[in-house]
Amino acid sequence: MLYSYFVYIVTNENKTALYIGMTNNIQRRLSQHYFDSKNAKKSFAGKYNCYYLLYYEGFESPETAIQREKEIKKWRRKKKNRLISDFNPEWEFLNNEVI
Repeated sequence: MLYSYFVYIVTNENKTALYIGMTNNIQRRLSQHYFDSKNAKKSFAGKYNCYYLLYYEGFESPETAIQREKEIKKWRRKKKNRLISDFNPEWEFLNNEVI
């Protein structure tokens, strides 16, 4: 099944910062994070160079995706780490998987 909306988690090269977001075009959004990291640094992801994809999950409706994004954002770091590890045990950068 193809999904129209995604909740995703990106990190920096050293995996010290996490950014949770929602988008309808994950490839474009990763490119925007990369551009902001290298240029303007206006967003959290840009300031902390978070453009390495660790986790994503697809949704059919924007409402469901937004609800999930808000849920994950409220979690403590330990719970976010577990979510990532269950999906991506080696914490590999998945950018090439979605491009």
